[in-house]
Amino acid sequence: MISRVFAGFHRLERRARFLIAARALRSVAQGALVVDFTLYLRALAWPATRIGAVMAAGLLLGVVLTLALGPLSDRVGRKRFLLGYEVVQVVAAAIALATSRPLWLGLAAVAGSFGRGGNGATGPFSPIEQAWLAADLSSTRLLNLFRLNTAVGFFGMAAGALVAMLPGVLATWLPGPLAYRPIFALAGVTAVLCFVLLRAIDEPRLIAMPRAQPAEQRREEGRRLFRLMNANALNGLGIGMVGPFIAYWFHIRFGVGPAAIGPVMALGFALAGWSTIATGRMMRRLGAVDAVIGLRLLGLIFLALLPFAPSYGIAAALHVLRSTANRATAGMRQALALELVDIRRRGLAASLSTVATQIPRAIGPIIGGWLFDADLLAAPFLAAGALQAGYLLLYRRLFRGHIGARSDT
Repeated sequence: MISRVFAGFHRLERRARFLIAARALRSVAQGALVVDFTLYLRALAWPATRIGAVMAAGLLLGVVLTLALGPLSDRVGRKRFLLGYEVVQVVAAAIALATSRPLWLGLAAVAGSFGRGGNGATGPFSPIEQAWLAADLSSTRLLNLFRLNTAVGFFGMAAGALVAMLPGVLATWLPGPLAYRPIFALAGVTAVLCFVLLRAIDEPRLIAMPRAQPAEQRREEGRRLFRLMNANALNGLGIGMVGPFIAYWFHIRFGVGPAAIGPVMALGFALAGWSTIATGRMMRRLGAVDAVIGLRLLGLIFLALLPFAPSYGIAAALHVLRSTANRATAGMRQALALELVDIRRRGLAASLSTVATQIPRAIGPIIGGWLFDADLLAAPFLAAGALQAGYLLLYRRLFRGHIGARSDT
């Protein structure tokens, strides 16, 4: 199944091939950092509340940039923004490689979105990337291409999570926190390679807007986006409370390090990539929305069980199952969000969808960090589960009767 999907990669447009290749490279560095960055900060004796504050600051910066640049890209083009993102990544990685001083490392982490695990996406520029990738695509091609794009990111994250075992190997020569520093060199090198790939793509053609949309159509699109934003807000808060702290939680709960955590995270990402492709049959049978609801419901059950796992092996298995079920829906959810609006407003739709997730997601690490520092290790997981249950209810109501809910997409 997977081989058939990837066999068609060479038939994609040049734009899509290069964007997906850049995502693959970017995701390797992100996969390594999602395992090692919080462990690195803990090795530097950072408390969880400070770690959460840095994560929150990065997300809030992303919100500002997304609001400002996503709609602007619909009018002035996409390429320059994505090239600028890679330049920022190179600078942030160089700073983190050179120093561990809290101020400089914190600034680099905020600018570089270290440790957030973006699946190869371009952080606050992700809506621009999505709109560029989605240009001129029908609904069916949009869903299939976004599933492929998401799967590639997960496989890259899996490779990066294995690279995250490197500090355990280097500890013999680089004592303490220094063993984590080479991971930032990987981030810098992949950003340079991504810049080269993006530079080689022609500037995307802008969609001409010769006439305004009918007022009623614009109002209906606005109502859909508002309902999507409400649902995504609940999802984002739940993700923010738990997501950035998974490796940290494994460490403080079971006393394990990168050598044990890296393979587990890698397996979770690899299975998420496989399941993203494998959901095609489920999507055709149930419809994209029902497939999303079913898989996310499974993930919710595993999330609720995770904090009560009696051993690292059971906890690791629950995490892998949860991440596989949840992440398999990412490409479908991105494509469905873009289907809510006219093709000429996809940059705006992607931006609002992202912002609605990222603002609460920025609050989540602060709450989660405080709870972890208070030794309430189960509370963030239970709160996140309740929030994501609410998300599923709102998401189903949003797409009820909409084209994206039917199985013919």
